[in-house]
Amino acid sequence: MVAIILVLMAGIAGCAQMQSGIHDLHGSIIGNEYIIDIFDNSGIRTLKSHGKKIDIDNNIVEEKTYASDTDQWYTTKNLSSVITITIDGKQLISCGDTCIFYDKRLSPEYEFYLDQIESDSSGLLSSTLISGKVNSIKNKFGKPMVVVIKSQMGAPIYAFSGNKVYWEIEEDLPRFTKLMIDGKALYIHRANFQVIDKALLD
Repeated sequence: MVAIILVLMAGIAGCAQMQSGIHDLHGSIIGNEYIIDIFDNSGIRTLKSHGKKIDIDNNIVEEKTYASDTDQWYTTKNLSSVITITIDGKQLISCGDTCIFYDKRLSPEYEFYLDQIESDSSGLLSSTLISGKVNSIKNKFGKPMVVVIKSQMGAPIYAFSGNKVYWEIEEDLPRFTKLMIDGKALYIHRANFQVIDKALLD
């Protein structure tokens, strides 16, 4: 079950200032068993888990803002970067990480390794290098649509392929994108993605 925690803040909303509060926004990922992978901004995996019942709480924070024209402070509610993930009853609180949840039946066709990519680039990660890496593994994809999941800094993490691919935003899971690949769900939080026609790859 996903719960949203109301966070009281005297300044900028952030990870370090989270306090206990009330649950406002809540969403669940249920059905089949899911693999849960968490990465840092550069694309290095920091945690791997799995579960059948996943609840996500999107935490609401209160920000105090000063209005110079009225010489008054006022309070607004905003969505913080903190999410609470409950996996089969066990809890994880995450702030700022890339989180990927995918149906266990949906196996990545390719898993990128950041150290290999950086070794090819002298430590510089460029879009040209990433495109070249994806192009070089074109023949590994068995289906015509290729989905590349990338970290917030643009490092590729996973590649999937499918015959039918589309994406949507679910109202009860803000800051999450749901991708459907041949009827199997993949949820991403704080990540980039591309859906590419395989024929476009060199």
